[in-house]
Amino acid sequence: MAPFPLPLAELMGHWGQYVVYLLIGIAFGFALEMSGFANSKILAAQFYFRDMTVLKVMFGAIVTAMVLIFLTSGLGLLDYSLVYVNETYLWPGILGGLIMGVGFILGGFCPGTSLVSAAVGKIDGLIFVLGVLFGIFAFGETVGFYEQFWHSSYFGRLTIPEWLGLPYGVVVVGIVLMALFMFWGAEHLERIFGGRDLSKEPKWRLYAGGGLLGMALLVAFIGQPTTEERWARLEATEMARLANREVQIHPAELAVTITDDTLQTIILDVRSEADFNLFHLQEARHAPLAVLPTMLDELRAAPANTVVVVVGNDEVAATEAWKYLRAESVRSVYILEGGVNNWLRTFGDETFVAESAIAGAADDTLAFHFPTAIGAGYAFAVPNEALAAGIEYTPRIVLEVKRGPGGGGCG
Repeated sequence: MAPFPLPLAELMGHWGQYVVYLLIGIAFGFALEMSGFANSKILAAQFYFRDMTVLKVMFGAIVTAMVLIFLTSGLGLLDYSLVYVNETYLWPGILGGLIMGVGFILGGFCPGTSLVSAAVGKIDGLIFVLGVLFGIFAFGETVGFYEQFWHSSYFGRLTIPEWLGLPYGVVVVGIVLMALFMFWGAEHLERIFGGRDLSKEPKWRLYAGGGLLGMALLVAFIGQPTTEERWARLEATEMARLANREVQIHPAELAVTITDDTLQTIILDVRSEADFNLFHLQEARHAPLAVLPTMLDELRAAPANTVVVVVGNDEVAATEAWKYLRAESVRSVYILEGGVNNWLRTFGDETFVAESAIAGAADDTLAFHFPTAIGAGYAFAVPNEALAAGIEYTPRIVLEVKRGPGGGGCG
């Protein structure tokens, strides 16, 4: 498992993680103040092309972070799937951006920079913060009138490489080239509209730009890890867990887990559609291997008390699905021991088990005959909590510490 992002709550405890957040916040605020972001005149000057400090500092920070994120991801140091990416709501985002842009020009701040200005005691920053708080209150009180629009044009966790169908490295190089062109153009706009003497600008900025482009090219060369490569990094540890039967849970434990109100259980049935239609556990979702990639965002974002259980006819297909989910950073994933066949032997009535068993059933096939395809309509598709309570088994489920994606953003 990639060491980053760090599980701070696990490493430093509940309050220790907030100390880290405080220190990062202080450093971020210090950097913004030193860059002039507490001065509304400097912030607003970019819209008149006289002082492009804001564009150069913020866009420089963005592209530097982007290059470092994908470089460390390519080297296996960072799990990019656990990095928070805002979900895309296209038209609400466009309208919100226009409103914020107008407010930025009129007020001279964005929400984040207004806090920096207020922190150093500037009156305009304090007034702007009050306006932000009023806007938040007004939004909360009126959102019901336009909630349908607010949730419209939803695209999920959409990134530029996914949208364009291009490798991440190609997009990184393209954005860095665009940024360097923007920096060059910004300086010439400052010269034309602000009378800036570019001959006095430090030469190191040119070397910094070249270094950034070099790192972007390295990202493109290294590429991003595939599922197979991610599994290879985990294989030794995870295969040991499989061999020690640490992730295979008894049907009785699954039944108890489903009825436990403190846990959220997601059952993924990876069998064929025909077998699923014949019989499946109550609340199970049909999720063959080909469908699992479409469910990753949902599974990674599930609450920390979520247990994911993969179900097959026995354990062959379920184990492959488990490996895939582990490689893709889904936490607290388990396999139903013996699959649906073992569930039926455990909770099916004696008459059904005796009369419907298929002698010599092949591996990973349904070992029982069902007269009709009614899915979860059979009585034993529902967890029998009373029967499960009388079965002895070794509990396996241990919730893993959730490592994002949590939240983020500026302002």
